[in-house]
Amino acid sequence: MLAGMSATGPTAVVFDLDGTLVDSEPNYYEAGRRVLARHGVPDFTWEDHAGFLGVGTRETLRTLRARYGLAAPVAELLAEKNAEYVRLARAATEAYPQMRKLAEMLYAAGCPTAVASGSSRAAIEAVLPAAGLDGLFTTLVSAEEVARGKPEPDVFLAAARRLGVRPADCTVVEDAPPGWEAARRAGMRCVAVPYLPEQADEAVAAGAGLVFRGGQREFSAERAFAWITGAA
Repeated sequence: MLAGMSATGPTAVVFDLDGTLVDSEPNYYEAGRRVLARHGVPDFTWEDHAGFLGVGTRETLRTLRARYGLAAPVAELLAEKNAEYVRLARAATEAYPQMRKLAEMLYAAGCPTAVASGSSRAAIEAVLPAAGLDGLFTTLVSAEEVARGKPEPDVFLAAARRLGVRPADCTVVEDAPPGWEAARRAGMRCVAVPYLPEQADEAVAAGAGLVFRGGQREFSAERAFAWITGAA
């Protein structure tokens, strides 16, 4: 079987962005911490943030607004956090080396690729060039552009439509439980690279076909490429 082909057609790959392609969670945490501090919540911790890994920014802020009884509307909080995050992301965002390698291998093989993220469009467009990943993906989809965020499959299904492929011919690369579940609901194969390795069993339970239990420290671009393209 040729690289870039599945048994039924072209293999397309849909990457999550935050925690998968790039280690953006520290910047997201800091952006959220600053916004919450301005709105009277001075003690938002990394542990608090970790409970929202893989959840879209809008959904996260909706939950936090209710939890802390914030007066500002979600749209205002979202605009503030996006602005903070974009400033931080442009200053310092790094791609995971093996993820960059996988994206480059897929690009060279002619596989259609997309980024489908719970982040804003502005954040995606800031992060990719900052991390040196611009030009490797033909399609970008933000959760802002669909009705429902992960774990609903909307963002992945939108990516498949824009790539012109069937969901069954897509593989998702994801780091968190909402994304694994979204891939399952979309009817797509999944490569799971847990941001928190202790969540690896959740990836298996969600039906991920290839699970790197050790997360990024164990992830291999060659192994993932072989599995995705059927060369394994």
